Amino acid sequence: MNTFTGVLQEHDIDKAVLRRGRLTTLQVNMGNLCNQSCRHCHIEASPDGKNLMSRKVVDEILEFLSRNKLQTLDVTGGAPELNPHFEQLVASGRPLVEELIVRSNLTVLLEKGKEHLPEFFKRHEVRLICSLPCYTRENVDGQRGAGVFEKSVRALRLLNKAGFAGQAGLRLDLVYNPSDGSLPAPGTGLEKDYREVLRKEHGIEFNRLLTIANVPIKKFKSYLESCGDRGEYARLLEANFNPRTLDSLMCRTFLSVGYDGRLYDCDFNLALGYALKDETGKDLLIGGLRLSRLEGRDILTGEHCLACTAGSGSSCQGALTNVDPRHAPATSPDAKETVKEYYGRVLRGKKDLKTSACCTGDSMPESLRAVISRIEPEILDKFYGCGSPFPPLLDGCRVLDLGCGTGRDVYVAACLAGEDGFATGIDMTDEQLAVARRHQDSQMRRFGFSRFNTDFRKGYIEDLKGAGIEDSSQDVVISNCVINLSPDKPTVFSEIFRVLRPGGELYFSDVFSDRRVPDSLRGDPVLHGECLAGAMYVEDFRRLLRAAGCLDWRMMSKTKIEVAEPGLRDKTAGIGFYSMTIRAFKLDLEDICEDYGQVAFYRGTIPGCPHSFRLDDHHVFVKDKPMLVCGNTAAMLGKTRFSRHFKVLGDTSSHFGPFPCAPGARPESADAPAKGGSCC
Repeated sequence: MNTFTGVLQEHDIDKAVLRRGRLTTLQVNMGNLCNQSCRHCHIEASPDGKNLMSRKVVDEILEFLSRNKLQTLDVTGGAPELNPHFEQLVASGRPLVEELIVRSNLTVLLEKGKEHLPEFFKRHEVRLICSLPCYTRENVDGQRGAGVFEKSVRALRLLNKAGFAGQAGLRLDLVYNPSDGSLPAPGTGLEKDYREVLRKEHGIEFNRLLTIANVPIKKFKSYLESCGDRGEYARLLEANFNPRTLDSLMCRTFLSVGYDGRLYDCDFNLALGYALKDETGKDLLIGGLRLSRLEGRDILTGEHCLACTAGSGSSCQGALTNVDPRHAPATSPDAKETVKEYYGRVLRGKKDLKTSACCTGDSMPESLRAVISRIEPEILDKFYGCGSPFPPLLDGCRVLDLGCGTGRDVYVAACLAGEDGFATGIDMTDEQLAVARRHQDSQMRRFGFSRFNTDFRKGYIEDLKGAGIEDSSQDVVISNCVINLSPDKPTVFSEIFRVLRPGGELYFSDVFSDRRVPDSLRGDPVLHGECLAGAMYVEDFRRLLRAAGCLDWRMMSKTKIEVAEPGLRDKTAGIGFYSMTIRAFKLDLEDICEDYGQVAFYRGTIPGCPHSFRLDDHHVFVKDKPMLVCGNTAAMLGKTRFSRHFKVLGDTSSHFGPFPCAPGARPESADAPAKGGSCC
């Protein structure tokens, strides 16, 4: 038993969780020739490297890609640009995949005969992931050699000049790894430091910072041994094992091809010589490979796997999570897997749904229909929502979509936010995220944007911190028929109000019920996937928001959901299900409507609302007409992004008792309008 397997057993984790799934990424290691010799290099690349991928293997890779539609081709290996067949692989491989990554050490771009590479990368819309282990000269030169930092800065300026990190489709990410035997710091704060220093001191821009842990093999292993730190580093990795990283490990959907065509579960297994074998014990080769020979195989593991699963986790795409496993929210793995299975594999499109829960929608204004008409058909066909959660005034906002699926609402929000805004989508389903990501370039072009303003992250809506969403970082949080799927709704709402800025808005559509759904129905996978088993009883929803610190919420719309399938209709007989769109603000509000004698005037300046503005289902403000409002409504208008469009007279210094409006009583019948928070 290797150390990694032992750690899995200590955490009661079945090793069977590490089996190969559907292949999405082919990483090609073109050899160990490099113009640098870094002390942490796990393939021992150097200027003396002799292992170079041949044209024959390159052609076999291209033939494999032509037969199998993959999302990503990832080119690495020392300095892959030094391989004489590198440009052939990139130019011929680019049309065969949705994304082509080149991992560059930057300084190779300054080598004689490589001056054309920035324009070559631009022409083929390559995503660049470039090594820059620190933003200081001392640290970089200490790890990679004298003069490397200055050369890296020059190369980054050349890439910025070519349009990388500035133009849509030209993504430039940087890679940080520690210079010693420590784990990477949290990526979000480090990325901010990188951005500030590189921008201020060198005029350099980049898209994302990827943080990776050093793997104790080859050169880095020798370095640790020379310092007497190998045992301490091994204990550090083992002590910081994080089970939450397992779902996102790259080896589950990843295949590495060595310079000679042999295959490996990952680049680290390649460095160690852990090649994949066929039934007879012979090495599997890329030439003639059939995907059926890969799926379901156990992944070859070893002590080095602890580097990928320690702390925030580590992969070729950076950290896997920012969550400390000791403080992870309590959620149900079974419920999550049920949702992943239903939305990732059972549903192939809207026609497969058995109810109208994920197909209903609010009456959509012409402006939104125009935006949606510009969205890729595949995104729309595989999108499941129950409303239209797009509040006005998103221009310049940072918008977060919980459970983004294929990304329809993220792209709508991105279009409405404009190039000065940004929209981020969080989802846990690989198949849905794959659709969202593969259309990122084309959607930016359709919107006429010169740079990306979207990001899609794998994660859980109960754990936004694990997806890198910082405190008070979002202007608006939206969600479309997703919160009902969560087994831990209190944590979801707690996370929402953590990430919202003061005055920020939660605006979401979801499925609600007129009574509590019986526990006997909550385990039904179809009812769960169809958004009915987890529907929120309205009064329980009110209590959830109260616990999260939100004492007043407003209803925008309500639509009855029809359960057409006879079997499901019989199971849910007597329960009324509704699609409702809700808005709530991160404000210090009161639990009933209080009268302070305040008056609000609408200026008529919100785009698309020249004559009146609708705050909720019973507050409609007519331009220039004075309207008496309670203290909560005055705050919603005067202490949020709506403030410049309203004139609010009065403050809370004089109190006149309760404001004369309904205090949120239960509706008299199932079809009556649901009452919201204090002023509904």
